Amino acid sequence: MDRLLHKAKNYQIRTARVRSKIHGTKEKPRLSVHISLKHVIAQLIDDDSRTTLVYVSSIGSKNTATMTDKAIKVGQDLAKNAQKIGVKQVVMDRGGKLYHGRVKALAEAAREKGLEF
Repeated sequence: MDRLLHKAKNYQIRTARVRSKIHGTKEKPRLSVHISLKHVIAQLIDDDSRTTLVYVSSIGSKNTATMTDKAIKVGQDLAKNAQKIGVKQVVMDRGGKLYHGRVKALAEAAREKGLEF
């Protein structure tokens, strides 16, 4: 059990370290990414007013694709919705995850659809 507590504590430390260095505004919101075992969730957050501008997730989709495919789809949908509200630039918040694999796939899909970060 100590191993799992240690692992969770390290994840919290990494998340706090990343979050302390970035800040989202209305013009350049924070792109927060959360990847669970089954779903991918991304949202654009304005930290000044503490509001979520855009929220996209793979929850509720009938797609039985791989997690990387879900991340790509969420990234594309997020970029489309961000353009609807006039957001072109974002600040990436990867949480405690490393920037590779699913997080990277989501980011690259959002870049291809027009988001800059």
